[in-house]
Amino acid sequence: MDFLAYPAYGLYLLLILAGGLGAVLAQSLVRALMGLILTLFGVAGMYLLMSAPFLAFMQILIYVGAVSVLIFFAIMLTRPSDGGEAGQEGSRGLGRIVLGVIAGLAPVAILAWAVVKKSPTDLPLKPEASLASLGQYLTGPYALAFELISVALLAAMAGAVLLGFERRRPR
Repeated sequence: MDFLAYPAYGLYLLLILAGGLGAVLAQSLVRALMGLILTLFGVAGMYLLMSAPFLAFMQILIYVGAVSVLIFFAIMLTRPSDGGEAGQEGSRGLGRIVLGVIAGLAPVAILAWAVVKKSPTDLPLKPEASLASLGQYLTGPYALAFELISVALLAAMAGAVLLGFERRRPR
């Protein structure tokens, strides 16, 4: 089965890179959001390759589901009323593109240098936590953090709705 891991890794890496490029190069915010969603699906696939199906499911459920829908509502509710798409700023200059490429390649070069300079060694795997113990942690000592995440999502959604109503109100 290990021979299937390499093509799957390539596919998920392609999804992440294509989605990231789509998000960065998109002319509209909705298309950029579609690129973000594609990237998040690729990250969920990477979690599957790391034998973490629960994290992959949570990635899809929380980020692809909740956060992407929240961003979509924020985009739709805050569009300008003149018919133009929010986030369109005209043409992109060559200088901005060069700076963007340099800013994108700088972390890659630094990480590649670090990997070449000090090659990572294999680490022993820790035993996998069961879902029952994870559930006990989320409803026990980490219950407050778990609930604060939902409050943050609710506040962001309420803020998006408020911005949408403020913009549409006649003055």
